[in-house]
Amino acid sequence: MTAPGSHPTTSPASGAAPADAGHSGAAGSQTGERTGAGSGTAAHTGAGPQGAGPAGQAGLKAVVAAVQATPVFLDLDATVDRACELTAKAAGAGASLVVFPEAFVPGYPDWVWRAPAWSDGELTGRLLANAVEVPSPAVSRLGAAAAEAGVYLAIGVNEADGGTLYNTLLYFAPDGTLAGRHRKLMPTGGERTIWGAGDGSGLVAVPTPFGTVSGLICWENYMPLARAAVYALGTDVYLAPTWDNSKTWVATLQHIAKEGRVYVVGVAPLLHGGHVPEDLRGGLYQPDGDWMSRGHTTIVEPGGRIVAGPVTEREEILYAEIDPAVIAANRRQFDPVGHYSRPDVFHLEVDTTPRRPVTFGPG
Repeated sequence: MTAPGSHPTTSPASGAAPADAGHSGAAGSQTGERTGAGSGTAAHTGAGPQGAGPAGQAGLKAVVAAVQATPVFLDLDATVDRACELTAKAAGAGASLVVFPEAFVPGYPDWVWRAPAWSDGELTGRLLANAVEVPSPAVSRLGAAAAEAGVYLAIGVNEADGGTLYNTLLYFAPDGTLAGRHRKLMPTGGERTIWGAGDGSGLVAVPTPFGTVSGLICWENYMPLARAAVYALGTDVYLAPTWDNSKTWVATLQHIAKEGRVYVVGVAPLLHGGHVPEDLRGGLYQPDGDWMSRGHTTIVEPGGRIVAGPVTEREEILYAEIDPAVIAANRRQFDPVGHYSRPDVFHLEVDTTPRRPVTFGPG
């Protein structure tokens, strides 16, 4: 495994490359200017398809980077520092879109699978103290990193809103603005002792010069209706940040790519017991060989072919070229929310209204 602070990369075409590699090893037109730099775009949260136009008609090629890395566990400022550093590194290798794992800042609450419910006060207290508020200085720093690098940035965070935490995916535009926020609709199993549930207002899509970017978090991707909603947003690049690092997860990514005719970016963190601060390990974590997440970060092209990864047990940044023409060619065969749909037989309604427990208005 590569220790934190050392970040090998893989180019889209040529396999492993040194961390200081330039653009010459990248596929396609990576040697040119990165697409997407220079203008921010507000996310779409409406009920119909939208984006940067039909993929393959006016879109530009671009490079996506999937960052399999280790957070500084339960340390907000230090993990944001790592994210900013890795964003700059990916941009330097030609990426226009940089994607981080689920709950990367300040780390995934793995203890929910190890400790009895409500017995995790010290760990959860540390997580609450290091969670991300929106807006906040941490969010501003992430936006500044996106702007300085001239990239679209998607990063998983533990978001604090009042007394509740949410598993949230933040999208930043190349001008540093917050372009979208998605809260995981349904936390899984023990996660429900940590995170609240999102609502339909978080089904967002971000139009870019290389296509529309959207996605779901971890096992949300096993919700067929949620996937259908994301496809209907006009998604071309589908993000699937996750904690699931099983071999079957890679097959899930391939299925989504074939079903939605989208590029799929599945990215997980790298974490083991040695990354947990010694004062928090107790009897739950061992310093050696105690894996929490081995990775399995993978990028899949429309149709289901793996183009980068999977990578396990080491930090690495994976790269792949996004080609809108490939998306268009695949959708000629199959478009799940277009010519291959049957709205006369099946119809999905999506409520994108923010669902607040208390609303105030005129009596």
